[in-house]
Amino acid sequence: MTVEAELRVPVATAQLVRFRIEEPADNILREDEAYWLDLCLTPRPRNTRACYRDRWAPDHFERIGDVFLVPPGETVRTKSDGGRPQSSVLCHLRRDPMRTWFGGDLKWTDGRLRAGLDIEDPNIRGLLLRLAEELRHPGFASEVLVELIAAQMAIELRRYCVGVSEAPASGGLATWRLKLIDERLREVKQAPTLAELAAMCKLSVRQLTRGFRASRGCSIGDHVAQSRLANAKRLLATEQSVKAIAYSLGFSSPSSFSYAFRRSVGETPREFRQRLLRVA
Repeated sequence: MTVEAELRVPVATAQLVRFRIEEPADNILREDEAYWLDLCLTPRPRNTRACYRDRWAPDHFERIGDVFLVPPGETVRTKSDGGRPQSSVLCHLRRDPMRTWFGGDLKWTDGRLRAGLDIEDPNIRGLLLRLAEELRHPGFASEVLVELIAAQMAIELRRYCVGVSEAPASGGLATWRLKLIDERLREVKQAPTLAELAAMCKLSVRQLTRGFRASRGCSIGDHVAQSRLANAKRLLATEQSVKAIAYSLGFSSPSSFSYAFRRSVGETPREFRQRLLRVA
């Protein structure tokens, strides 16, 4: 990470940073005394996702959006497939001032942690963009402005998080059903149909799709696609031929597997394997 500009005030540190993530990345992020708030100013690397490793199952990753927040004291494992360099504006909000602005410590439920990984609130985004502009072109009162933005950021973040806690949380799938789905997707074979997964969970297709989205925050179709892509990458790290991998995953031909893989990853299976070998 290269820091290109920085402003420090008692309540926060604001930074313009550049990350070089050209290869597949697997990192641990943790700050004990500050909230990590990140707005990506360029497209994030392909398939960027995160797992709160002390709270979630090791293979439970959620997509990271343009804006994401990590509370202090939480350990996050982030992964991506790599891509072009990434530029972000970071705001490290000190824990004690945030506690004052929040009116005490905020309880970080699983729902709030998930919602914090993809914040679509226009007010929070606008404040971060204003921060980025001040970092690029500092004025005569930049420090005062950063403090004002940090205080407003705390207000908007509290509103956002309280809104998450008030949203209805019912309608999700039982843990045993989610486990069955994940176990089926770890099998190296043809992709399951919705009808197969619904029958396995003893639900209708409609109940399955609605319940899965309520539980995981994404469509079951996206989850199936990401799981099968993860299987393909794992197999490409072995000595199996691309042809054998294609057929084991249920593709009708190696060319159809290559087309699907390139559409998702941006490179062919052979190019992906060669890059893995270079990294190794």
